[in-house]
Amino acid sequence: MNTAAPLTDVVALARNRARASTDMLYLHRNAAEDVQDRLAMVNRRFTAPAIVTPFPQIWTDVAPNAKIVGEAETLALDERAHDLVIHGLCLHWSNDPVGQLIQCRRALKPDGLMIAILLGGQTLNELRTCLAEAEIALKGGLSPRIAPMGEVRDLGALLQRAGFALPVADSTLIKAVFGSARQLMQELRGMGEGNALTGRLRAPTSPALFDLTENFYAAHYADHQGRIPATFELIGLTGWAPDASQQQPLRPGSAKQRLADALSVTENRLPD
Repeated sequence: MNTAAPLTDVVALARNRARASTDMLYLHRNAAEDVQDRLAMVNRRFTAPAIVTPFPQIWTDVAPNAKIVGEAETLALDERAHDLVIHGLCLHWSNDPVGQLIQCRRALKPDGLMIAILLGGQTLNELRTCLAEAEIALKGGLSPRIAPMGEVRDLGALLQRAGFALPVADSTLIKAVFGSARQLMQELRGMGEGNALTGRLRAPTSPALFDLTENFYAAHYADHQGRIPATFELIGLTGWAPDASQQQPLRPGSAKQRLADALSVTENRLPD
């Protein structure tokens, strides 16, 4: 039996979400536009959509008349009730991402579509580096400050584990610019993306840590105007609920033409 503490403190996460400012939710707006672009490329009209999001005010226009489901470990989704489920930029905080995807698949009708957008492993790599340097310099060690996030290849494998057909995972990098590291951290709080890790330090952080982090950030990354960049990686996961009508891979050995013939090249046999 696994008795380890969950990675995310869901009470702290809910508190961070409640403090978020609508004006700061530009990552969610970007993710919502991304989902709309993906849906525009699907030749299908969805009549029973659902959206998982902590910020319905941003996502409701993506799929009109969608059922809005709050961010939770157990999603309020009925089995086989939807032909489209969108998981809107909150899967990276889940203590059980595979379980979240399985719940989405079970909520889909046969041949229904699931699209999940989440933050990936390259997110805030500059801030991670500078915070680590500053904390090691001041304290000789590290504490949990930024949540670990999955890589696109590993997250794509989760779709298969969750039982989706035709799984696809892709990644987009967004480069944002801020006046300082402190401004970046303030805006992260405004997005509801503050530290909600279970293992986080509960005592107030010394201002000296933030001062040194700003110094490292400026030294390593600032441009000629003193502005600093921050990377956000948006990972898109797409999968379909299995259905007999979907295209199926051919059985091994069932090909009727050699690959060399199809490519019009000479086949060279390996020596025995």
